[in-house]
Amino acid sequence: MAISPDVPLYLDFTSQEEIDAAYDPTRNVPDVVCIRKRYEEQGERARCNLPYIANVPYGPTLDEHVDIFPSSEPDSPVLLFIHGGYWRANRARDSSQIALGPHALGMTVVIINYSLCPRVTIDEITRQTRASVAWTLANISQYNGDPKRLLIAGHSAGAHLAAMCLQTRWAENYGLDAQPIRAALLISGIYDIAPLRYSYLQPLIQLDEGIVRRNSPMFGMRHSDTKVLLTWGGKESTEFSRQSREYCSRWQQMGNAAELLEQRKCDHFTVIHGFENADSELCRWLLNEA
Repeated sequence: MAISPDVPLYLDFTSQEEIDAAYDPTRNVPDVVCIRKRYEEQGERARCNLPYIANVPYGPTLDEHVDIFPSSEPDSPVLLFIHGGYWRANRARDSSQIALGPHALGMTVVIINYSLCPRVTIDEITRQTRASVAWTLANISQYNGDPKRLLIAGHSAGAHLAAMCLQTRWAENYGLDAQPIRAALLISGIYDIAPLRYSYLQPLIQLDEGIVRRNSPMFGMRHSDTKVLLTWGGKESTEFSRQSREYCSRWQQMGNAAELLEQRKCDHFTVIHGFENADSELCRWLLNEA
């Protein structure tokens, strides 16, 4: 049966075209190729100039590995970073550049790799991400990291996955401390993934009602000691701002600590450039929480 164009698919959106316009981060970004070239060049700089250990397994499949940039000092803070790509693109190696600023501040940096849609579902990607956190807590002391000083950060789909980690029952399901994550930096994330079911992404990410319900961190919050910073670019679609602000409000309603930061001059891709500079607002926040 045909759906009336006046019937909302999600909030006030009545068509795929409207949802695509709101959730396609490449729209209105004329220099995506140049931005990605910068990612590559800065990533190569990080791998060449910092201590670097690639492809350390954290799980049984070939995709389950981490790249590690160890601190030179024992018991250093640990930053675990989760890359974006709407769950269907990119690898850990594509995000090496984010180690530059945090490592200069004395952190051990862990960048996780995970399987991609449509070969696996978002359920499985969430499981892998949680497994990477558990592995990091158990093993990071071998790489000069202090597991009691774990910070996580994620960009785009990575922010969604980091938020999923914040609602994980670590003690019940993993035998770990109930709240092992000290702070979380969530960058341009989607915390209610329901609209993407009606978007250009659906053929690849293959959402259904169950996946949406299980993997929308907007609706699975509980009390947490983890402090959260939600940030996005001022040049992004207003949906990225709305999703971040609503997540922040709900997180605070649970009695949790959260802050908002709009990076007015940034788009969806330049919003993570701050990781390349130890003096940036993003890196200063991480250091303060470490």
